[in-house]
Amino acid sequence: MLRGLWQLTWLEIKIFVREPMGVIGTVAVPVVFFVVLGRMFGGRLGTPVADAPRVVTVDLPILASILISLSAVVSLVTIVSIYREGGILKRLRATPLRPYTILTAHVIVKLLLTAVTLGATVLIGRRYYPIDGDVPLAAFALALLFSTVSILSIGFLIASLVPTARFAQPIGSAILYPMLGLSGLFMPLDTLPPVLQTEGRMLPLTYAVSLLRGIWHGEGWLAHAGDAAVLALVFLLCTALSAKVFRWE
Repeated sequence: MLRGLWQLTWLEIKIFVREPMGVIGTVAVPVVFFVVLGRMFGGRLGTPVADAPRVVTVDLPILASILISLSAVVSLVTIVSIYREGGILKRLRATPLRPYTILTAHVIVKLLLTAVTLGATVLIGRRYYPIDGDVPLAAFALALLFSTVSILSIGFLIASLVPTARFAQPIGSAILYPMLGLSGLFMPLDTLPPVLQTEGRMLPLTYAVSLLRGIWHGEGWLAHAGDAAVLALVFLLCTALSAKVFRWE
């Protein structure tokens, strides 16, 4: 099983790399976004501009990381929909590979791309947004991968229900990206009207932002056990729902 999983994963990586627009949208865009905003607001000495919003100064790494994660999820929704419409999923299911092996390969590819994009963002963007030596990059990378896995489960649920590949990316983007507005990234949840606060606390992206922000600023995982628990619960629920409604053809 493991041999088949790694072979399929390697095959999916090669297929992805051969599609320039996918690489640009998933890897290049978040890196360029981070570099441009870091150059505008971060300052080469790491001193934020006084009147600049927090989200493009102190929280810029969090915003870039969330965009990396969302790009991976939207890409997953699109690819799964294209594979279904093209009959590729049906043919893969007819092979000796188990269904969960096929889906796991897609998750591994997206996690690898997330890690590569994060690494490129840190290496290329540090000139314009110097990273404090006290930032636990390993723990932050783990938190980002953990958050991405949770959000990927939402992507699988969307991919299970989206009607055609033509609408996959617009529908995925329309569902996922608006969550940013109520995630506490652009403004604290406590400053929002009560109704929006309630809605914000129902969104998984809120807990991903809280986890990433806390880890970036040196807080331990134990301090964000609640955020991690919610993200794990989202993963379990969306995975269970996807298993019931996922269509292979």
